Amino acid sequence: MQRSTDQSLLSVGLRCRCPRCGEGRLFTGFLTLKPQCEACGLDYSFADPADGPAFFIMMTMAFPVTAFGIWLELACNPPLWIHAVVTLPLLLLTCVPVIRPLKGLFIASQYINKAEEGRFAVPGASTARPGTRG
Repeated sequence: MQRSTDQSLLSVGLRCRCPRCGEGRLFTGFLTLKPQCEACGLDYSFADPADGPAFFIMMTMAFPVTAFGIWLELACNPPLWIHAVVTLPLLLLTCVPVIRPLKGLFIASQYINKAEEGRFAVPGASTARPGTRG
């Protein structure tokens, strides 16, 4: 089954759908990747977003919320329970809901760009194709 042309990387990634057909779901739970697409049978074993989504979310969301918590402490000097009621939920609400669509986006990007694990070059091995010079 070929990937249809009307589906973009953002469309299938953010909706957490199969990057090939756009129909099947990527996840069984919140972040657990299915073994394959139930619609087209695409094997999801190629997908390895690792810590990429968590890293980008921390860099974009956690630092501003932490800066807010520091500002709140320095400006108002509230008791600790105010931080527990305001800053901690704000941190969770800005980081947790975003991780699933971002992981779906990373998986779709890996599929569409045909990303694969890097390999070491063997010293002395020729990279030229047979029958050509160089």
